[in-house]
Amino acid sequence: MTDFTPFEDLLRGHAGLLEDTTHDRWVRAQALFEERAYREAAVMLTDLLADPGDVVHELTDVRLLLARSLFHSAQLNGTIRVATELLEHDPNEPYAHLLLGRALQRKGQPDEAQPHLRLAELLGGYRS
Repeated sequence: MTDFTPFEDLLRGHAGLLEDTTHDRWVRAQALFEERAYREAAVMLTDLLADPGDVVHELTDVRLLLARSLFHSAQLNGTIRVATELLEHDPNEPYAHLLLGRALQRKGQPDEAQPHLRLAELLGGYRS
């Protein structure tokens, strides 16, 4: 993260001049992930899923980034939970299968991981 606070962030919340929209929270969570602040991104994404605001679709992108954040911060149980929820809504999401398979592998459950890793390869070309 940078050593300075952007002007918009100084205004947000303090003076009430800028609204904190769902899109703003989504962009900040993506920026945190890009900065490898995975735990912070996971917290923000969890809050976003709890209060999606004006977003009415299934939030696949939010769930996928949350699962990635949890995986990169070694929160394997959370990764498994979120990836499983995502696959309930979108069973053809190859990266969710990959994350679920890799998390199960890391937990020492290779037999449970194999079907998901195969689907990740078939659906998205991800080799494990």
